[in-house]
Amino acid sequence: MRLTTKGRFAVTAMLDLALRESNGPVALAGISERQSISLSYLEQLFGKLRRAELVDSVRGPGGGYTLARSAALISVANIICAVDEPVDATQCGGHENCRGNQRCMTHDLWTNLNTTIFDYLSEVSLACLVEKQRAKEPTVVQDKRDGSPALRRAATAA
Repeated sequence: MRLTTKGRFAVTAMLDLALRESNGPVALAGISERQSISLSYLEQLFGKLRRAELVDSVRGPGGGYTLARSAALISVANIICAVDEPVDATQCGGHENCRGNQRCMTHDLWTNLNTTIFDYLSEVSLACLVEKQRAKEPTVVQDKRDGSPALRRAATAA
């Protein structure tokens, strides 16, 4: 499977955006810093994500990006396809010329794997990733005994 950093970074950046957009538009500089992804690379990715209508851009002071639709309606497959990332385990890129001008004996195996991977990524929504990430993140809550901040898991803080 050829899922390169382009697809991985796009999904990571979209997850970062989805986690923070409730406070308003999210600046790419912030995503760049938090996720250690080059700002110029993010600008390229977000241009593609905007053209695919997955994000909206807001100009001016306090500008940045927001999701163009609900995170529940954006799948990981949508994100990967938007940045032109091929999910392909075949050696021939699906052209059935694995061995010169002929299909290899395992072509159907790899084609079926491609379908399975794409189907799985289509079922995973950005909202699902947000929910899982929030369950992992510690939150700061006040310790009722002395008022000092105490770190607790988000799942136990609720």
